[in-house]
Amino acid sequence: MSDPHAGSHDRRYQASAEKLRAPGRLALLEVPRVVSLCRDGADIRTVLDVGTGTAVFAEAFAAASLRVTGIDPQEGLLAVAREHAPAVSFARGVAESLPFADGTFDLVFLGHVLHETDDPARALAEARRVALQRVAVLEWPYVAEDRGPPLAHRLTPERITELAEAAGFTRVEKTELAHMHLYRLTP
Repeated sequence: MSDPHAGSHDRRYQASAEKLRAPGRLALLEVPRVVSLCRDGADIRTVLDVGTGTAVFAEAFAAASLRVTGIDPQEGLLAVAREHAPAVSFARGVAESLPFADGTFDLVFLGHVLHETDDPARALAEARRVALQRVAVLEWPYVAEDRGPPLAHRLTPERITELAEAAGFTRVEKTELAHMHLYRLTP
């Protein structure tokens, strides 16, 4: 039987786990602000961190006393994630086929994941399916820069809004952070 998570993917993160936790990268992410904005205006108790990587955001959501589950297709990253966030439940999986029942989580978070998926429309539809209250998408701005993915892999704000509306979200809020864009999507 073939492994749906195996093999390479030209958009999926392929660099080292250490790079995901580099101090300069963490500063760009504004983790406390993102966690606060994701929760703002909603009673969030459970979170699914899709594409958790080394659990940077899963760890922060758990530190905010939330019940967190993280998924990622790469077992090596999940091993590092488990070390950093022992209170979080982790599983192997992909954004386009979430192994959870409808309405399982108050918040579904995709941090630098949507642009890496094989099918961003399917990923957002799956996120909407398992979210009770909100889906939050953190993405790089659509500009050519030395950090982050190449411009060809990035999604324009218009494309993210179009994908969200096609997935059935009724409201799309965009917040421009210092180096990123955060989209809050309401089912």
